[in-house]
Parts: sequence; C-alpha cells; structure tokens
Amino acid sequence: MIQAVGLTSNPRKALPPAVDDVSFEARAGRVTVLLGAPGAGKTTVLRLMLELQQGRGLTYFRGRPLHRIAHPSREVGVLLGDVPGHPSRTVRGHLRMLCAATGVPVRRADEVLEVVGLVSLRDERLGTLSRGMDRRLGLACALLADPHTLVLDAPADGLSSRENRWLHGMLRAHADQGGTVLTTTTDPKEAARTADQVVTLKEGRLVADQDAADFARTRLRPRVAVRSPHAARLAALLTKEARTAHCSVEVVQEDGNRLSVYGSTCAHVGEAAFRHGILIHQLADETGDMGSNPVVMAAVGVVGAEAHVEASAAADCTEADTYTDTDDSFDNLAEAEAEAEAETEVGSEAEVERPDTTPPPAPAQSPPLPSPRAADALSALPPPISVRSAPSPLRPLRYELRRAAGISTGFLTGAAVLVVSALTAVLLARVGHTPQARLLAAWPAQLPLPPAALGAGLLGALAFGDEFRHPALAADRGTVPRRLGMLTAKLVVAAFTALLLAFLTMGCNAEVLYLLYGREFAKVPGDWLALTASWFGLVVGCAWAGVLAAGVFRSTTAGLAAVLAVPVAVVPLVQAAAENTSVRTAAGLSVRLREVLLVQWPFGGERYLSAAVRLVAQPVGWALALSLTTLLCAYLFTTLRSRVR
Repeated sequence: MIQAVGLTSNPRKALPPAVDDVSFEARAGRVTVLLGAPGAGKTTVLRLMLELQQGRGLTYFRGRPLHRIAHPSREVGVLLGDVPGHPSRTVRGHLRMLCAATGVPVRRADEVLEVVGLVSLRDERLGTLSRGMDRRLGLACALLADPHTLVLDAPADGLSSRENRWLHGMLRAHADQGGTVLTTTTDPKEAARTADQVVTLKEGRLVADQDAADFARTRLRPRVAVRSPHAARLAALLTKEARTAHCSVEVVQEDGNRLSVYGSTCAHVGEAAFRHGILIHQLADETGDMGSNPVVMAAVGVVGAEAHVEASAAADCTEADTYTDTDDSFDNLAEAEAEAEAETEVGSEAEVERPDTTPPPAPAQSPPLPSPRAADALSALPPPISVRSAPSPLRPLRYELRRAAGISTGFLTGAAVLVVSALTAVLLARVGHTPQARLLAAWPAQLPLPPAALGAGLLGALAFGDEFRHPALAADRGTVPRRLGMLTAKLVVAAFTALLLAFLTMGCNAEVLYLLYGREFAKVPGDWLALTASWFGLVVGCAWAGVLAAGVFRSTTAGLAAVLAVPVAVVPLVQAAAENTSVRTAAGLSVRLREVLLVQWPFGGERYLSAAVRLVAQPVGWALALSLTTLLCAYLFTTLRSRVR
C-alpha cells in the first residue's frame, strides 16, 4: 500500500509549485492510475514519492518511507523514463549486473527476459533497442527483485495496442497476487479501461480520486455509438443537420461501419436514420470514447436484412451553440445528400422504444475481458524468489566485476595503453639517453605520467563516472548510493586491473625492445624489486585516485583531472615542502620502530618496511598518498552527509 500525504514541490522562482498538496492512497491488490494532461505534475509526484526531488510531504510504502527501507529495489520496482543503462551493454548483461547488485540469483535475469518477451533480443545492445523494447526491458528491471510495489511512469508509451494489452495483463496479474501498482497516463480511455482507481491531476492539484466505475460514468465524454452499412451517408446527413440547426455535434467515422457521434442522443440519430431510410445495426449510449472495449450504458439495436429504427422523440438542440466540423471526410455534403435522395429502400418498419438517456450505474469491474493472449500473460509473471536478508560481502564485488566486464571500454582502453606504451618505448630507445627503468615503463621525462598510469586512472574514473551518467544501479534513488562496501569493491577491482595493466605494459615493452634492439635494451635493472614496487604503487595509486575523485565529484572528467593533478600540482608542492629544513625525513623509521616496540621483525621484515617507507618518501609517493587521503576523507564526508539528510 502507498500513502502519499501533502506532496508539494519546491516553488520555481516566481512560478507556483509544479505539485501542490497532493494526497492519495494506492491500495494493495489494485491498479491505481495517475491521470492528467502533459505538464499536470504526474512525473513530479512520482519523483517526490521516490525522494528524487526536493519538496514537502510524506510517502509511505507499506508503512515505511523509502529512505527507511534497507533494500528499496526489493520493495519498490521503478520505471522512470528510459532504462538507465550503458548503451553498449547487452540486455542480458544489464539484468545480470542488476541481479548481482540486488542480491538475487542470476537465473532471475533469464526468467524476467522470458516473461517480457525479450529472450530473442538478450544479446542486443541497449542503445539499439526501440522504444517499445525499452519499455519491456524497464518492466523487466522493475520485476527483477520481485518487489511488492510497482511505480511506473507512462509504461505504455511507445507500445502498440497488442503490447498495451499484454502490459496491462501483466500489471493486473501483479495486482491480483496482492501487489500494489501505480502508473501514470494521459489517456482517459486507458485509465478507465485498465485501472481500479483513477487519481486525476490538473495543474499540479488533485482534481478527483475515484473508482474506475465512477470515473467512467462522471468524467468521460459521452457519445452515441452507431453501426450501419451506410455509415458514410449517415455521417454526412448528421453533419448537415447539425449545421442547419446550429448544434454542437461532432461525427467521427471509425473503422469499418462504425460511427461515434458526440453531442447528440440516440433519439436524434435514430430519427435521422429513419427519415432517410438508412439501415441501423446498432445504436447505443456509451459512457465515453473507450476504444475497442466500451462500457455500454444503454443500448438499443435492431438487426435484420431490412430493418429501420424509428425514434419517438426529437433531439434537443441549443440555438446558442455553435457547430465546429472536425471531420474532413464529409466536405462534399451536396453530393452525399443527392445520393441519399436517389437511394430508396423498401422494408418493414420496426418501432423501437426510445431508451432512457440517463445512464444507469456502471458495472463494478471496469477492465474488459482480456484476449486469449492477454489471458496467457496473466499467469506469465516470473515465479517469486526468496531473497536473503543478510548482506553478503561478495555482492558488491560480483556487481563490480559484471559492471566492468559487461562493456568493451576497459578492454579497448587496455589495448590502447599497450600500443601507446610500446610505441613510446621504441621511440625512447631510438632517441637514447633514457634510463632503463623509464624505458621499460615508457615514461618520458616530458610527460607527467606514463601511459599505463593514465590508463589505470581513466579506468578508475569510469568505475564511478559511468554509473552517475547511466545510473542503472539506482533507478529508484536518482544517483549511485555511496556505500563503503561498494567503494571497497571498486577499489579492489581497480587495483587488480591496474596491477594487470602495469605487468602487461612492462612485459610488452620489454618484448618489443628485445625484438627490435636486442637484449641490451630489455635487460632487467639490478634494483628491480624496488623499481617494480614503485611502478605498481604508482599505477594502483592513480587508479584509486580516479575512483575516489569520480565518486566525490560524480564525473569521469573530474576523476581523470584528479589523476593528472597529482604530478602537475601536488608533486611540486610536496617537493617545495621537502626542501624545507624543518621537515624531517623518514630515514631509519624501521629501526626506530623496532627500538620502540622492542620486537624483532621476522624474516628480515625491516627491509620490506624500509623499502615501503622509501617508496612513500619519494615526491610522487607523498603526492599520491596525500591526494588519496584527501579524496578518501571527502568521500567519507559526503557519505555521512547523505545519510544524515
């Protein structure tokens, strides 16, 4: 059950708020529709309910606000706009990534794909999907964690009529199983045909909160439905009579022999057909333009080979009304009248008593009977799943691995780094006067960082930057949640990727130098252990700087800028501070620590500690350590601030 109380958006400068004091309830086991014209505030109401937009008011999902729910995706399935996924990710890969994020079994992705009819498109990229397929995928994402509540913004947008019936069958099945369904639409016909409860909005205010039967009876446009084999003649005659009498009547010819007459009555239409000898197969008052499944309020019809309808009273027309012709298919009225006078029909006359124009109460069940295919869809919901409430420490890691391996950006970046590093090493060897360590790392003195460090920083920045640009992880929260478990997983994956990239870069550079220039240029330096540790530390530090900066500033560009700022801006500051005589060096730190702790380091551990201290004591090491500490503190601060909010 959803309870929305006093939803009000913040005012926009001199303009009134887009939503003002909207309160309603969406009960479990029912389909509730927010109805309104474009700009009425439907999407704003949903964003306020989901805490995606600042404003006033409260919304409770089964008695709890969304920020009090530990796993919102397991309670509320959300579809707002297009599916927020990377365009290069496959449909199946996207769902499997979300399975890892929400902690549901990976087989759930195949189950929902089969339900929404996207099994044949599971290997398609998200960027190639049509609007209708995107809507199907959005519904699959909403159903993935088997939520109790579905909040869908215009889910039928871009779907065909057949897909519409399938979608509403799915929503009806979810409600019949005890779930809560809240959708939006701009079409009154769709609302009356598919909903149990209709909440009408106009200019940001609540106009009505009604059952579908009351809505269909009181708020839809009344009309007279006519079926005749001579529909075109009858439409032309009704149009001419309305113009002559100055009545506001609109005649719309639909498919086949069907007419919809607005602003008239059964009596008037039947009398006009009788006067001109036009055969009538159906004459009915309906609650409004309900599409192919209208709710019939009172119907009178005579079916036969030669049958006519005689009305007992004339229609009431107001002289002050002005007529507007909206159907261009009956412009040549003189021709239609001549055809009507020339055609004569001989048949028996059947008197039919005029029906009462006051519509009786509508039936309680407003949705139409589903088609056989829709009936099959009623039982096609994916089976319920049992989600473990205990948090798994490996869940963020599984998500991050699927996120990183699901697109080709990381592989292309790694390949580009290897090629650029090899070419740079070859050029440095050709020019000469380059130390062996810089030659193997492909690090010219003119560049602030080697290609491998820049590539690792870019991959680290993409770890958060892509999520903020395509927030698939947090469609119900608006942005990627800052959690320490997710940060730890990203740092672990970024470190592994950076180490692999650093190792492959040195190996490829050494192999290329050996093939082109011989063993002399590819020999291993004597202090290879310290140099390797420095090299790995530099690459991993750049990757972590990219991850933290992109997480703090929510941008890939900011993450890469933070990586470049370390050698360009931070290293000169560290060097200037190190030249100050008041700054003490860290030499002999291991010896002093052993003297203080009175503990003998096993297996010569003081050597490794001294090497680590010397590594950090270098200007680049100090700069990286200072930058990482600052970014980590900023990330923790923003995390705590968001939780307080």
